[in-house]
Amino acid sequence: MVDLAELMENEVFMAFASYTTIVLSKMMFMSTATAFYRMTRKAFVNPEDCASFGKGENAKKYLRVDDRVERVRRAHLNDLENIVPFLGIGLLYSLSGPDLSTAILHFRLFVGARIYHTISYLLPLPQPNRALAFFLGYGVTWSMAYRLLKTRLYL
Repeated sequence: MVDLAELMENEVFMAFASYTTIVLSKMMFMSTATAFYRMTRKAFVNPEDCASFGKGENAKKYLRVDDRVERVRRAHLNDLENIVPFLGIGLLYSLSGPDLSTAILHFRLFVGARIYHTISYLLPLPQPNRALAFFLGYGVTWSMAYRLLKTRLYL
């Protein structure tokens, strides 16, 4: 059994916890950004969300799809698809005893790629900006998974 005090002295785990906090905060920001765009652009998907803007037929005009809202929503969904695997694999990786500098490089690259992906999605920047950011983050997660499978896990 791992002692919590011992875990808190593990520099790689603490680096993982720090970068995970950053990327999860960014992901939480995306849900707030989606709500902000829905409110300011008055574009909703549920009838009850339109109630404060009118009743009956008048409220139905706010049940619509807006390109800016959808862009933010898609960026948030992409975060969910990429950050969740990073959390699981990154946790196992951080507990597998990797070199601190290698681990921090993995974590920084992933967080930087996710932040840049969001910026390139929301502005929007021309491709291949978003694709490169996506594949960098995805590659980092695969790199950690490969190291785990190669050196620590029993298959």
